[in-house]
Amino acid sequence: MTARVGVVLFPGSNCEFDAVEAIRHLGGDAEIVWHEASSLAGFDAVIIPGGFAHGDYLRPGAIARFSPVMEAVTAFAADGGPVVGICNGFQILTEAGLLPGALQKNAGLKFRCDTAILRVESTNSALTNEATLGAELRIPINHFEGNYTCSTETLAELRDADRIVLRYVENPNGSVDDIAGVCNEGRNVVGLMPHPERASHELLGSTDGRPLLLSLLAAASRQ
Repeated sequence: MTARVGVVLFPGSNCEFDAVEAIRHLGGDAEIVWHEASSLAGFDAVIIPGGFAHGDYLRPGAIARFSPVMEAVTAFAADGGPVVGICNGFQILTEAGLLPGALQKNAGLKFRCDTAILRVESTNSALTNEATLGAELRIPINHFEGNYTCSTETLAELRDADRIVLRYVENPNGSVDDIAGVCNEGRNVVGLMPHPERASHELLGSTDGRPLLLSLLAAASRQ
């Protein structure tokens, strides 16, 4: 059965169609879900895409966390459903308390639009189960507030529990411990700043994002 992925659209999101196209190209089914939706019934996985939800007023994700759909996302995640937040989606997941830590302004206060090399640090998550441990993936980044931070205690917990799933080989934004992506305790909720959907098709010049999105589809198929 084809996995159905809901891609949440907030006012200000701008990567939702990229995510839909990437999922469909890889054999899944994807559908836009408006942020006022109160249910995610019928979906096997959820993507919260990049952009500027609600204009990033206050701070990225701070308003989006109160959208009705986030109650449905929280319930979906609590039931073990795979949820991936990309860029602004990562910020929203931390604001909603679904992932630990926070995203702050990049070191040097510079917007970064480039290609980063990520190293797969764990294959035990909804985003990396089909990836190769230690593999280096070239994935685009496009953010100003992608500098991941957390308390010393939280960092120790993330390390000890193998919840740092991706690290930058060369840190582009100042993130603590070179963190590019983390997962929750259940390993079904993952956030990352780089954009795998922008590296999923030969026409885009790279397919390094495929193992990550195929991992999500594999996790969704097990629902």
